[in-house]
Amino acid sequence: MLTRTLLALPLAALCAAGALAQTTPPETGKPASIPFVQFDGIQDFQPDGDRAVYLQDRGRKWYHATILGPCLGLSFATRIGVKTSGSTSLDRYGSLLVDGQECRIDQLVTSGPPPKKAKKPKKG
Repeated sequence: MLTRTLLALPLAALCAAGALAQTTPPETGKPASIPFVQFDGIQDFQPDGDRAVYLQDRGRKWYHATILGPCLGLSFATRIGVKTSGSTSLDRYGSLLVDGQECRIDQLVTSGPPPKKAKKPKKG
């Protein structure tokens, strides 16, 4: 009986800690870097106009990169490349490559997922 009680207490504590971890939203707006970009470090992206993009890393964390000036073609890009500043991480000193154009990153910060796109009303 004593053994069950001792095992149940840590299990309950772990469940409670897991519930707290799942409900805690990610901290956003902090300067960031995405490690190991050369090893498929970026899993997904979503353009945010022609001056910013949401990037998702392999751990499913989202980042928001702001570009210095407009990056022509970014808003409808289906693929992008990245160029680091001599390291294995993408940070504010890196660039995005879009249709042969190098777009320098001004800021790279932690973010939540990109906003959902509004559905177009059906024409009837």
